[in-house]
Amino acid sequence: MKKGVAATGLLGVFLFVSTTITGGFSYPNYSHISQFISELYAVDAPNADVLRFYGYIPSGICIVVFSFFLHAILPKSTGNTVGCVLFGFFYGFGTILCSIFNCDTGCNPKLIDPSLSQLIHNGMGMLTYLFVPIALLCIGISNRSKLFFSNYTIATAVFSFLLVIMIDIQSPLKGLIQRLIEGSFLLWILYCSLNVSKIE
Repeated sequence: MKKGVAATGLLGVFLFVSTTITGGFSYPNYSHISQFISELYAVDAPNADVLRFYGYIPSGICIVVFSFFLHAILPKSTGNTVGCVLFGFFYGFGTILCSIFNCDTGCNPKLIDPSLSQLIHNGMGMLTYLFVPIALLCIGISNRSKLFFSNYTIATAVFSFLLVIMIDIQSPLKGLIQRLIEGSFLLWILYCSLNVSKIE
């Protein structure tokens, strides 16, 4: 199980980050500061299907499996179970669902005549950013005996939630804020993957 946590966590993070970076290079005039990640694989975006099916969806699958393995090695408790299930569903499956139901051209920020795919994408994205901090908070509180892991997990939950309530789809910094949110989740996965023996 420990090897499973490390392998799926590292692969999930690598796929997500590398897909975002390469997607930005292939999208003319794309800005990681002012544009959402979803715009990289929106309808009519360059290489959208390649990014979705070979990058983000496999990353989401890895995160789902990572959550399953993490739950298996953490102490049995309601908090750990709820936290891992929420994390796997909303961050792992949420990444998969948002990739399958990609947003309209330019991600249609004003929701002018949005497609069903756009609405599903936005709804799942919103739920992801609301519930992943809760998932991390459950895990952090349930592992107080592992002081650094617990404190780091709780800090990540609080930090990401504060950023979530700050994000504004009209802001010229919305891309940067989103990347800080995603980065906090991915760094937490990376920490778990590299320090699995300390958190079991």
